[in-house]
Order: sequence, then structure tokens, then C-alpha cells
Amino acid sequence: MVAALLTLSLNLNPLLSSPSPSFLCRCLNPTTHTTILQFPVAPHRCLSFIKVAATRSSHFYHQLAVVGFRPPTSKHVLLLQCNALTTPTPTNNYSTNLHADTGGIMLVALLQEIGIDQKGAKLLLDNHPVLRLTPFNSVRTRIQSLQSLGINGIVLSRLIMKRPDTLTAKEIDSLICFFHDDLEGKIEPDQIRRLLNATEPSLLLGFQGKVRLLLHHGIPPLNLAFVLNKVNLTKALCLKPCEEIEKTFTFLNRFGGVDLILRRPAILDYDLESQLIPRIEFILELSGGDEEATSTVLRKLPSILAYTSEHLEDHVEFLKSFAGLSDEEVFRIILVYPNVFSASRKRKLHPRIGFLKQCGLSSSEIFKFLMRGPLYLSLSFDLNLAHKLVFLVKIGYQNNTKELALAMGAVTRCSCKNMQEVISLFLNYGLTPQDILAMSKKHPQVLQYNSTSLDEKMDYLIEEMGREVRELLSFPAFLGYNFDRRIKQRYEVKKKILGEGMSLNKLLSVSTESFSSKKKKKRDSSKCD
Repeated sequence: MVAALLTLSLNLNPLLSSPSPSFLCRCLNPTTHTTILQFPVAPHRCLSFIKVAATRSSHFYHQLAVVGFRPPTSKHVLLLQCNALTTPTPTNNYSTNLHADTGGIMLVALLQEIGIDQKGAKLLLDNHPVLRLTPFNSVRTRIQSLQSLGINGIVLSRLIMKRPDTLTAKEIDSLICFFHDDLEGKIEPDQIRRLLNATEPSLLLGFQGKVRLLLHHGIPPLNLAFVLNKVNLTKALCLKPCEEIEKTFTFLNRFGGVDLILRRPAILDYDLESQLIPRIEFILELSGGDEEATSTVLRKLPSILAYTSEHLEDHVEFLKSFAGLSDEEVFRIILVYPNVFSASRKRKLHPRIGFLKQCGLSSSEIFKFLMRGPLYLSLSFDLNLAHKLVFLVKIGYQNNTKELALAMGAVTRCSCKNMQEVISLFLNYGLTPQDILAMSKKHPQVLQYNSTSLDEKMDYLIEEMGREVRELLSFPAFLGYNFDRRIKQRYEVKKKILGEGMSLNKLLSVSTESFSSKKKKKRDSSKCD
């Protein structure tokens, strides 16, 4: 019977088994306890029944949870304790093993609290003995520190299962303090998780110094957290010696330096010798050695550095061979629109330029077209270009003609919806498709103007200026001028002098300086009279 009771107590919680008569008392630290009954079980050992007060306000109530007990609901609790009455001899390793088992059980309970099941926790301890030998309080403190940085729940449990050394490596203590204190907790939890997941603890040494190196080279303190949250911390800092970071800044300073990094922090992830230098030098060579122009390209599209040198070379070679452009022409297009490197050669560049060639455009005309409307190379055919082609053909443009190609170039920047609304607006004001065709040939941009703005100008032309809508056929550029600062303001001034029959072209096309000069002369002349 006594043996059965002993077995039951150990199965419930092996913490109750101890070589020291006072182990449970020290562990739970109850304020009072009473031994009710004690049975001898083996030489120098006994089985004790202990009655302990366990009110919610007592220290003992909280300690029960720490060692794995469910807090009691009654005012008193009866515990079983197995005690050894003699101190083990040096040859007896019973005490050492028992304390190790006790620590392991407490760690299992702690790991279960953060979402690792019992089987996974035991497997973790079996596969990583260093974790079992690490003091319980040290592990618990490390977990709490990670939680203070926002790594909680399933994210924390997965991190520990993948990188158990996160709980034991000494290098991580200083790293956590740096994130918490120096960086004021501004680093995103996912960023810290990725760093700990991907980096051997030994590589975390010097992390703080490398971050301060960023500040030394000009990264503003206010932007530091932004940069650190956008880079791969392992690639950008941990795997690179300080010397390479220094050389990277020195090289990039020729092309925008800190400003370039702030636009695209991931630049710091790239290897200097095998990635950054070959890619930038290719663009520099294409520019004819113009560092300022190369810097402009990089500032407009810093992500261009994500493309391999082979990718950049293939795009340039395609534009030269298929479109018949020179190096200088290709670079000028890139200077205007660096996103040309983002367009797929097979799905976009080839069919887009092929269409222009079918319409009869020469290499020089293709160059001019792309300089005016480079966005054409990136637009979706099904969702954009196809609809615009239909609108243009409906108002009278002929397929495979230069006029159609030039009209496509003029409407690349407007949406299909706006283009449709513009055509509908013209029709509602009494213009025919032939009229719209004639206006767009004379002033191609007319189809890309904002429909609401056009409505306001056309209404003013008819209602306030007393003109016919068909006057737009001879001067469609009227619709491109600013309504308040140009059309309305000049008309109000000239109306007092010339009346309402003035030429729209002369009213609006003259420069601001000339218009002001003429207005002054008229004023002086009227004073003399």
C-alpha cells in the first residue's frame, strides 16, 4: 500500500521526490505546514503527508503553479513528500540526476506555457542537452526578454523549436538589450525573429558595432530603425565584416550614397564585389561614364540594382538589336524610364516594339515614341492597350498606320475609363467621330486630358466666351491650358480691350512675359489718350 502511494506521488509530480527533507519546503516556501503522518518506505527514506494552508493571498498558492500544481480550491491541501534522511555520498549520483530531472520537468512546464506541447518539449530537451543544463531562471528570463520585444505565441514557440540556442546562447543577451534599450524597441518583431532564425549566435557578435557604423557613415538616427526594418539583417550586417560595409558606403557615395540607401535600404544586402559594382558599372558604361546621369537613374529606380548584370545586358541588347537603337538612345530612354528593365522581354518588350514596327515606325521614330510615352512598354495589353486600340479605331484611325501608333503613344498615361469619358463628352457637345479624329491628329494629347476639366473649359467657351464648339477643330490646344490661370484670367483682361471676337490662338499661345508686356503697353497708351 505504501509502495503504491509512493508510486502515485511520483507520477503526479516528481518534484515531490527529493534527497533533502526540506526540498519541498524550500521550493514552495509555505508560511506554515503540519506533518500529519509519516511512513518508512526504505532505509533512510520516508513518505510524508503534509497539510499546508493555501489561501489565494498566500505565497504558497502562487508557488504551486510554478512547480506544476494546479492551484487548490480549498483552504488546505494535502501533499505527499518522499524524503531522504541522509546526505548522499560522493559516489552516489542520485542527487545530481534527480536535480537534473527536476530542472527538466520545470523546463517542460515552461515550454508548454509558450505553446510547445509536452512531446515536443521533451524531444527538444533530449536533442539539446545544453538547454536541460541551463538554469531554469536563465531560460525563463530569456523567454521573457524575447516576449518584451514582441515575439510571442506561436512565433516564439516556432523560433525555439528551430533554434533552441536562442534560449542558451550568451551572445543573445547583449543583442536583446541593444534592441530594447538603444533602438528603443523600434525593430519589428518579425525582423528580430528572422535574424535569430537565420543567424548562428556566434555571428551576432559585433552586431551593435556594425549598426553604429551605419550612423557613422551618415544614416540619420531618425531613419535608422526604418533602414534596419527594411534590410536582411543577417546578410546586410552579420555576414559582412566591418571593412566591407565601409567599402560599400565609399563606393555608393559616388552615386547618391545615403540618399540612395534610404530610398532602397535592401541595397545593403547585396555583395559589393559580385553584385553592386558590376551592376552599377554596367549602367555607368552605358551612360558613357556620366556618373551624374547614372546617379539619376539609380535615384529614380533604386530597385534596378536587384537585377543581375546579365538581366540588364539582355534588355539593352534586345533594344539595340530588335528596335535598332544605339547605346546612347537606349540610355536616354532608361534615364527617362528606368522601369524598362522591369518589363518582360518576351511578354511586353517584343510585342510592344513589334507593333510599332508593323505600324511603319523607323528606329529613330521608335526612339522618339519611347521618349514621349515610355510607359507604353509596361502597360498590360489585355487590361489597357487593347481597349485603347478599340477606341482609336472606332473614331477613325486605321490599323497598322503611323498615325495609330502615335495616337497610342499619346494616350499611354490616361486610363481607359477617362479616355472613354473624353470621347463621350465630345460627342455630347455635338462633335462627330471625324471631328474627334481631326482634333486628336492635330493635338494628340486631347484624348488624355481629364474629362471633368475638359467639361469645365468647353462650357466656359460656349456659355461665357460665346464661341462655337467647332472652333476647337482649328485650335484644340485650347483644351490643354489651365482654366483659371490662363483661359479665364486672359479672357477677362482682353475682353475689356478687344471685345469678344478675339482669336483663341493669339489669346492663349503667347508667352506670359509677352502677354504682360502687351497689357502694360495698352495701359500706358490709354493713359496718354
